[in-house]
Amino acid sequence: MAMTPRELRSRLLGPIGFPVTPFDARLALDRAALRTNLEAMLLDPPAAIVAAGGTGELYSITPAEHAEIVRVAVEACRGRVPVIAGVGFNTALATELAATAAHLGADGILAFPPYYPNADDAGLFDYYAAIASGTELAMLIYSRDWFHPGPAFVERLVSLPSLVAWKDGQGDVRRLQILMSSLGDRLTWVGGAGDDMVPAYYAAGVRSYTSSVANVAPRLARRVHELASSGDRDLHAVMAEMIVPLYALRARRRGYEVSVMKAMMDEVGLVGGPIRPPLPRLTAEDLAAVRRLAPVFRNWHVSAT
Repeated sequence: MAMTPRELRSRLLGPIGFPVTPFDARLALDRAALRTNLEAMLLDPPAAIVAAGGTGELYSITPAEHAEIVRVAVEACRGRVPVIAGVGFNTALATELAATAAHLGADGILAFPPYYPNADDAGLFDYYAAIASGTELAMLIYSRDWFHPGPAFVERLVSLPSLVAWKDGQGDVRRLQILMSSLGDRLTWVGGAGDDMVPAYYAAGVRSYTSSVANVAPRLARRVHELASSGDRDLHAVMAEMIVPLYALRARRRGYEVSVMKAMMDEVGLVGGPIRPPLPRLTAEDLAAVRRLAPVFRNWHVSAT
């Protein structure tokens, strides 16, 4: 049985894992590899797992593949860790994906902005309200790309009873602080722009973040949360040695956020596999940079300890 929105919200503390979606050489979904990767991530369990999120290439998969990804995640987690399904595209598809995820045993949904970037507030509110009304699952909203609302609009969204959390994907800590000041604890605030933003997020009072690093080193993702929560100065050394160099690689080209993580997974003994267009493949130079950095993450991977 799925968690209630209140139950899911209570679990959102610490890193939230965003597993990649592995594809085979023909760019077909590799279910066995996905299960292997999830089992490795669960050796040091995150607070929750988002199946088919941004790192999971939500926008390159079909509804049938989305269902399979959610199914594998639910089976792998076996109730130990909540499973949240990414949904988006448009109202019809988002509600369909959410309903299927609920049927498969997911505990919540992460609602991406709609494909149409010019909607006004009335249309946007109707989009999120339709998704929320289509399922009893807890909903998290992902503020990313062009969707960057102020407190008045978020105040309206809080009227949706299933909305439990807000994921910031822009790394705009100033705007996030304004929202947090305006709405307080009516939502759980999730740092969603990257592991490298944890020091800034946690300084602002956030205590949960979405982690790509959990794909390659889940124990490191947990350690980052612990250090940031306690204000330990060792956090700065960890960020400088591992997290910032990794994110510097990810920032070299648009779309590298996923491409780099998949290459790093291959290097630490997991299955990243290829990316689907329009994400770019790594250049030879950038792949060499990943390989130089990989031993640091390999040492942190729980399967090697």
